[in-house]
Amino acid sequence: MYPLTWLHPGQPDEPFPHLDRALTEPNGLLAAGGDLSLERLLRAYREGIFPWYEAGQPILWWSPDPRTVLVPSEVHVSRSLKKTLRSGRFRFSIDEAFSHVIRGCAEPRGGVHGTWITYGMQQAFVRMHEAGHAHSVEVWEDGTLVGGLYGVSMGRMFYGESMFSRVSDASKVALVMLCRHLERWGYPLIDAQTPSAHLTRMGARSMPRREFRRCLDHLCELSPHGARWSVEPDLF
Repeated sequence: MYPLTWLHPGQPDEPFPHLDRALTEPNGLLAAGGDLSLERLLRAYREGIFPWYEAGQPILWWSPDPRTVLVPSEVHVSRSLKKTLRSGRFRFSIDEAFSHVIRGCAEPRGGVHGTWITYGMQQAFVRMHEAGHAHSVEVWEDGTLVGGLYGVSMGRMFYGESMFSRVSDASKVALVMLCRHLERWGYPLIDAQTPSAHLTRMGARSMPRREFRRCLDHLCELSPHGARWSVEPDLF
């Protein structure tokens, strides 16, 4: 077992360790420390690494094996969810309220206090959004934000980060809307990081880390969708 690598703040060019050095327990822990500068975060995602930690901990960097992924064209949409999508109950937008979405994702849920989306993490992703590297999908009901998701885009690769829901089905329809747009725009893969029952029901599956890394080498080098992301018509 390799010792955990400690990174240094203020050195965004500092290389990450090779992914083979990630721990198996806990699965994927690769390094600690460093900072959340735009340069370091972009390098991390390009290499298949993401930050995940709680307040009071050092920044922890992960690359689990296997990786949980979702192919946009394979997202599972139940009959009842299709009905909800077509009902006109919700309005959808993209990049209209990024900071509100990330704050919604950071809210405690399920009786659990605390969040991995710390204030520092929120600020880092807002900077990524302002630089054009992070995007959000918003779900509105009667003018109120009731759900959404956000993630990072690089080339034709999308890295999902988190989602939230304040009313039934809001996060599910946000994910379906994301998948429909990415499928239309030629993004063949969404990184979902780690498995969950919710994502599995929506069609997520496991991919060996080496295969995932090869996908990044191809997809991240492709030309991205246009500079402005917006809701496309006639997706259902």
